[in-house]
Amino acid sequence: MNIHFVCIRRFLWALPCTMLAVIPGVVTLLLGGSIRRVGHTIEVGVRHSQEQVPCWISKYPFGAITLGHVIIGQSHELLAVLRPHEQVHVRQCELFGPFFLIAYPLASLWALFRGRKPYEENAFELHAVRESGCTEKMSAIT
Repeated sequence: MNIHFVCIRRFLWALPCTMLAVIPGVVTLLLGGSIRRVGHTIEVGVRHSQEQVPCWISKYPFGAITLGHVIIGQSHELLAVLRPHEQVHVRQCELFGPFFLIAYPLASLWALFRGRKPYEENAFELHAVRESGCTEKMSAIT
């Protein structure tokens, strides 16, 4: 199978997830953020370094969120650290396509139903931690 066809198919299959990044991505840019292309993804950072990030943003329990082929993070510095983990989420979006938008919240509900933490013990997060080797996400910067 042609490699370009496979890449286009993965991009299109994940497109519904990617489209959800438009509004938060634009808001981040309006708040002074910047955008970078890294491989086949777009990274949007609120600031360049983590020390420049406003306090109210740095208090979020996560440093970045992946929506299809767009990764929005607190800073480009933190995005560089989280990149292996977030790239696993990109591959998950490419695999599940629009169904990722249903599967991820269901995995959180399943964890909650079993008395576990809905974010940290979400099956997609656990997979991303295993695949990336990123166990302490925020401690590398903060």
